[in-house]
Amino acid sequence: MEKINIVCPHCFKINAIPKKDSYAKANCGSCKNSLLDTDPIELDESNFDHVIVNSDIPVIVDFWAPWCGPCKMMAPIFNDVAKKYPLKALFVKVNTEALPNMGTRFGIRSIPTLVVYKNGVEKQRVSGALDPLRLSNLVNESL
Repeated sequence: MEKINIVCPHCFKINAIPKKDSYAKANCGSCKNSLLDTDPIELDESNFDHVIVNSDIPVIVDFWAPWCGPCKMMAPIFNDVAKKYPLKALFVKVNTEALPNMGTRFGIRSIPTLVVYKNGVEKQRVSGALDPLRLSNLVNESL
């Protein structure tokens, strides 16, 4: 059976799990927490590259800041859409206010900016808040 690498959203350990269309249960081999948790995770300089490079599923990155009105507007949409993709896509957030070096490193000129990574490579970038349909379409294009 084909396996995929999933980075645990709790402890960031890499888990090789069987590739399936859907999962009733999947727990981390290290921390035992559920890999089905769809809450977006906050990344920083210490774990960003690890997550991007070791995820066999697409990683959807929201570069945002707490003072940004469109970012605040899109946050619940990002969280809701993430719930539709357990073990299909990983949703992560990078606070460019707290981590200005990350914004500079990735050439973030406006926020929110969403970047889709697949197999460790940037595949698509969209600036501005997205509605649920446009965000879902962005994710579906990367699956």
